[in-house]
Amino acid sequence: MKLFDVYPINDITIVKAKGSYVWDQEGQQYLDLYGGHAVISIGHTHPHYVQRITDQLNKVGFYSNSIHIPLQVELADKLGKVSGRPDYQLFLCNSGAEANENALKLASFHNGRKKIIAFTKSFHGRTSLAVAVTDNPAIQAPVNKTDNVIFLPYNDEAALEACFKAQGEEISSVIVEGIQGVGGIVEASAPFLQKISQLCKQYNAIFIADSVQCGYGRSGKFFSHDYAGVDADIYTMAKGMGNGFPVAGIIIAPHLHSKHGMLGTTFGGNHLACAAALAVLEVIEQEKLIDNAVATGNYLMSALKKIPQLQRVRGKGLMIGFDVPEKLKDLRKNLLFRQQVFTGEAKPNTIRLLPSLALRKKDADEFIIAVEEEIHAMTASAKPVK
Repeated sequence: MKLFDVYPINDITIVKAKGSYVWDQEGQQYLDLYGGHAVISIGHTHPHYVQRITDQLNKVGFYSNSIHIPLQVELADKLGKVSGRPDYQLFLCNSGAEANENALKLASFHNGRKKIIAFTKSFHGRTSLAVAVTDNPAIQAPVNKTDNVIFLPYNDEAALEACFKAQGEEISSVIVEGIQGVGGIVEASAPFLQKISQLCKQYNAIFIADSVQCGYGRSGKFFSHDYAGVDADIYTMAKGMGNGFPVAGIIIAPHLHSKHGMLGTTFGGNHLACAAALAVLEVIEQEKLIDNAVATGNYLMSALKKIPQLQRVRGKGLMIGFDVPEKLKDLRKNLLFRQQVFTGEAKPNTIRLLPSLALRKKDADEFIIAVEEEIHAMTASAKPVK
């Protein structure tokens, strides 16, 4: 049997990882500024994380949600405190797409409506509802397409207000990333998020804050939406929540009520997942990683802005993007294969940085040197020979 070929693969096999570094089977070390797509939040193989999961595995790895799982209660309590939302409710699942899927369903259960507002260049996942609200027809199968989704321009308050004025009584929810990741590291403005909050309250719609990539402290606040000073009705999260262990969840405002059977999952909230998620929150808290995301992120962005060939350096905390001109279009590939640095991308010309929140200034310095060296090599080789 062959693997189903849907991923463009770099010819690298990682066999070891620690902190912000990974090693291939030849022993070559790489600096990881991508974190496996924003997943590695506290650093690879953090000893507390490894110990937490190991200890739990030696007790019980899995049983279903048909019995008491005290770790879920412990996780809900810790997450409420660290996120600043102790009065919210937690539903656990397995992935960001599943989190968004359940959030959209819960909103529809709450108000009995079907219409959803989403935004251009959004990415919310690949399950049926999640991909329907993702602005990329190339990944929507015919069965995913629905007339219930309205795509509006991102950060356009006037378009949002006009849509609510015309269809407000039909709108079930608004789903929005606080910072678009796949869309190119584009931040939602505070007035835009405040307008979403106001209109959702006015029309009894549900404000869903997609925090799968931009949440869990990556932006320098627990949720990037917090920069706008608003409270969403539902926050979705995954990626950095488990530092590589599949775990996700939604936290739900107290005015949204549960009913037996309305949501469900086999693996969500299992013993190992909760142990992993608790370890992540404990390390974030103990090592002050959200503060580190602010300090190291500001340091890194400041250094990047001093490199004249890079364009539109932007972001919050350790969610950073910058554009490269056409003559440097191979910069990301060259950083990987010539400088041994993993980074991410957003089409057509954005390099994305999504490192561990434990990234050190010395790691940032190493990256800046690699970028400068590679730009120098690429521009020197492009000059005509006299």
